[in-house]
Amino acid sequence: MHLLIVAAGSGRRMGADCNKLLLPVLDRPVLAWTFDAVFAAKSISWVGVVGNPVDKQWIIELIQGAPKDVKWIEGGKTRQESVKNGLAGLPLDAKHVLVHDGARCLVKSEIFDLCAEAVLEGQSVIAATPVTDTIKRVDKKNLIFETPERDKLWAAQTPQGFSVNKLREAHFIAEQESWNVTDDASLFERLNWPVKVLDAGPSNIKVTTPFDLTIAEALLSSRSEI
Repeated sequence: MHLLIVAAGSGRRMGADCNKLLLPVLDRPVLAWTFDAVFAAKSISWVGVVGNPVDKQWIIELIQGAPKDVKWIEGGKTRQESVKNGLAGLPLDAKHVLVHDGARCLVKSEIFDLCAEAVLEGQSVIAATPVTDTIKRVDKKNLIFETPERDKLWAAQTPQGFSVNKLREAHFIAEQESWNVTDDASLFERLNWPVKVLDAGPSNIKVTTPFDLTIAEALLSSRSEI
């Protein structure tokens, strides 16, 4: 199975002056923890790291001696552009692909394997977790106008897995239609292509804010003590 790790983010919401994936968690960069889970996944044989040019040397040093085939791919201005670049950088024989956010450093290796299994069976799939909070939709004045049924809501995560040809087609249509989305499953949704959710649990968070860093440190520390 081929995997694209989207690592072209910034530290804007983190309040940092560098890519948030470079920030330390238990004395190791966020991205290093992500790599641990990726390299432990039995289903992953090839990894493409889609990143910012300014971070290229740092990432290359981080993956030196990696136990799997890892390739650097230059990212785009948006996540959508970065995934498109990643798809262009896949080996010619790639038929299926998982896409994962580098900032989800708490992902467990078995989640990659479960997603890969579903994709190889012909499904499109995303890791997700059921929403436990009551969600409110509000207007531009922050006035509530709807409360969706909670039992039908899931918080989307990564990895997300697809047929390479279908995902390329979805990105091509998105470019033609000027669609802007924050994850690949949204493209399939707009095209009425089915995508299945796989419960990955609530701990598979995306490290975006300083609070997330604190949570990540606590969870990774508890894992190391087991």
